[in-house]
Amino acid sequence: MARKEVLMPRMGESVMEGTILQWLKKPGDKLEEEEALIEIATDKVDTEIPAPFGGTLAELLVKEGDIVPIDTPIAIVITEGEAEVKEEKTVVETTAPTPTTEIAEDVAPLQALKKDAPANRFYSPLVLNIARKENISMDELEQVQGTGKDQRVTKKDILRYVEKKSSDFDTPPTALATTEASVQTPTYFPPIPTEPVAQAATTLGGDSEIIAMSRMRKIISERMLSSKAISAHVTSFVEADVTNVVFWRNRNKQNFKDKANTILTYTPIMVEAVAKAIKDYPMMNVSVQGDNIIKHNFINIGIAVALPDGNLVVPVIKNVDQLNLIGITKQVNDLAKRARAGKLRPDELEGGTFTISNVGSFGNLMGTPIIVQPQVGILAFGAIIKKPAVVETPLGDTIGIRHRMHLSHSYDHRVVDGSLGGMFVRRVADFLERYNVNREVF
Repeated sequence: MARKEVLMPRMGESVMEGTILQWLKKPGDKLEEEEALIEIATDKVDTEIPAPFGGTLAELLVKEGDIVPIDTPIAIVITEGEAEVKEEKTVVETTAPTPTTEIAEDVAPLQALKKDAPANRFYSPLVLNIARKENISMDELEQVQGTGKDQRVTKKDILRYVEKKSSDFDTPPTALATTEASVQTPTYFPPIPTEPVAQAATTLGGDSEIIAMSRMRKIISERMLSSKAISAHVTSFVEADVTNVVFWRNRNKQNFKDKANTILTYTPIMVEAVAKAIKDYPMMNVSVQGDNIIKHNFINIGIAVALPDGNLVVPVIKNVDQLNLIGITKQVNDLAKRARAGKLRPDELEGGTFTISNVGSFGNLMGTPIIVQPQVGILAFGAIIKKPAVVETPLGDTIGIRHRMHLSHSYDHRVVDGSLGGMFVRRVADFLERYNVNREVF
């Protein structure tokens, strides 16, 4: 038998600690690998964490309500194996956090709220963080009715309170009784919203009205403004002839459905082309940290996905260069489907090294996308349009109907010069234009 330590998992960049909300297993219980073991809260998300390996849960090293730094032992699991008894440390694989100045600015007010919290009532970091951002004092937070274990205030409770509080300013007292039951919980990012966002509208007079931003829209707004303030955005454009891609996809989409049990869209082909171009221009696969450039030896491509409520998330395909087209296609479809259903895990939204956005799916010819920090590039693919074009043949030039698409590459001019940014998007276009119409996948 062997004793293994389960460590407090890393919950993503800038997250240095988590709060133990609830143990889902007790000492003596059998564990299967990837079986839900514990519910953990951070200032960003509440989530269940799976067991990193199977065995028997022998000991809990921390209690519910404890605030635990990442990589700290939280439990002991006995596994079947060699007779020698030794301790091994296992970490749930996620993106390692990087301390920044922003973390220090956020932690101080959050710690102040924790210090003022009454000893007889527990609040998770996520709840305290929302309370801080919404200027809710501890005295006011004490009045929020909790629906969690031991009347704990959950994320839904605090968001419902925030929504109701904001609507109270616009709703006459006599109408409160009739509208209270219809208040819906706004979403918080991350994780992905799982229900429609109710937006309070107030008539301003005439044909105008005020619509309150959802929490997710506020965060998207903050991130976009922050990215524009951090990076020196420059955008280069290329028009590509993607006729070969269109013909090949039309010929093979039924094969993908029959043999791979998945739908072949243009997005996986674009992801594959970007990964190939990154191998040729590895300095596009970097991130910026202060005065340092971090060059990544792995290719993780984020895909912008529009949600039913109009918001946007960017799930990440990890190690794209190690996948074939079938694998990329399945991951693209799976991530997009679960993103729209609100079932993505926190780690699936982190760790990207480059991002793409298919603005053509909305009928747009081109766009000027905003960089996802701390990446240095994002590539938008426009709509595929049939156009008359000059076609070179061995017998001379002629006019033909071709499928054309614009590629828009926004990059950070602090570390990516126009030559690199321009050559990179040109190389992506070259891969698409020279696509092998006789390519065999199966």
